[in-house]
Amino acid sequence: MYQQNQAVRGYAGGYGASAIDARAKFIVRTYNHLFGAIALFALLEIGLFSSGLAPAIALPMLQHWWVVIGGFMVVGWLATHTAHTATSTPAQYLALAGYVFAEAIVFAPMLYIAEQVAPGALQSASLTTFLGFAALTAIAFVSKKDFSFLRTFLFWGMAVAMLLMVVSMIFGFNLGTFFSVGMVGLAGAAILYDTSNVLRDYPTDRYVGAALQLFASVALLFWYVLQLFMRARD
Repeated sequence: MYQQNQAVRGYAGGYGASAIDARAKFIVRTYNHLFGAIALFALLEIGLFSSGLAPAIALPMLQHWWVVIGGFMVVGWLATHTAHTATSTPAQYLALAGYVFAEAIVFAPMLYIAEQVAPGALQSASLTTFLGFAALTAIAFVSKKDFSFLRTFLFWGMAVAMLLMVVSMIFGFNLGTFFSVGMVGLAGAAILYDTSNVLRDYPTDRYVGAALQLFASVALLFWYVLQLFMRARD
């Protein structure tokens, strides 16, 4: 706990020891819940594929791919909204579990395609996402920089991304590699912003909501990293 307090002290310079302790415990709980959510997501996907349900879910969804993309964006928005507004711990747990389940369903078609057309892309994307998340988290922790200035960029970036998705669905064109690269950058910025919030601003009783917010950003990063690997191996 001493080392955790030392790491947090730079973010809570004006607060007493009890506040530093509370923030350190909050950070540990947040990342424990984040890793628990990632583990639950992985188990759900393993269950879907090992049971044979994944193809049964994926094939109908692939016929309406715009619904999958729209569902991914809507579920992500709901997760963000819940993370910022829910004050009840049970409500936060319910939102986190529901979001992980929804993401497992939304990801099923993408993972199914990856296994069919780009063997090995899933493993490469998973490793790249983990390394990217670890690097961005280390930057936020070590630099002690306040990344709250990214909020406006993220808001407009996501708005433009959603607009481009709608336009591409209406006119039937592919957004392509550059869009995926841009979304990877946007997801990276979201991780920096979320990590900064965890270190500085989140109320210490909302660690489940903070984990949900981080999970949403990691899922966004994984989604577009996987798309890049799939295009590279196509």
